[in-house]
Amino acid sequence: MLRFILYAVLAWFLYNLVFKLIIPVYKTTRQMKQKFREMHDNMQDQMQQQPDFSTQPDAAEKSTSKKSKEDYIDFEEIK
Repeated sequence: MLRFILYAVLAWFLYNLVFKLIIPVYKTTRQMKQKFREMHDNMQDQMQQQPDFSTQPDAAEKSTSKKSKEDYIDFEEIK
């Protein structure tokens, strides 16, 4: 009789372990992996849709360097 009770308690613990811990954790990790994969794919799509500005870096660098020298304002620290 005692052996039957121990097996029943062990079966109940295993049932709860599997259905209340292992399966929900498995489902959650699978959903998270899927969401991260979707986010990664969306980021890749956005990166491919952005225009490529690396073909004309010389003109952009010259215009910004001139503006930064002309627009510089010296300041004094007030105490």
